[in-house]
Amino acid sequence: MEEIILDLSELKGIITLMQKSDLTDLEIETQDLKLRLGRPGQTAVINSQPVEQVMPVTQPPPSISQSKVPEEEGIYIFKSPMVGTFYRKPSPDDPTFVSIGDTVNKSSVLCIIEAMKVMNEIQSDQNGEVIEIFVEDSVSVEYGQPLFKIRT
Repeated sequence: MEEIILDLSELKGIITLMQKSDLTDLEIETQDLKLRLGRPGQTAVINSQPVEQVMPVTQPPPSISQSKVPEEEGIYIFKSPMVGTFYRKPSPDDPTFVSIGDTVNKSSVLCIIEAMKVMNEIQSDQNGEVIEIFVEDSVSVEYGQPLFKIRT
């Protein structure tokens, strides 16, 4: 019998998606794995026969592997709000959402992060000019990882 293992980045992605939605609980079940998540006050249960683990639904911790970007006055570092795959354009044939030198507003779409087969448009939370892009297209990103440098 093959054991299904849920890695930490996949679990973080599921938790982040749940936090950003109106879901109060979520249950995923396969042959060998049952995952049930609930809002705070409830618990998340991972049941992989015959072992059962209980873990609370909380904000995923920042990854140790995240690169540190020094803070500069008038510069805002936009960080990934979730774990997933970073895309600079909506599809391979389309232009990028933003490039270096582009001006963005608080609701401008900067990129897409794919998590659990869901494409999430990521919007800027600052006005300014994109002066650096830290991540290459189609690369996995962690929660809190720096993505863009914006001059405010």
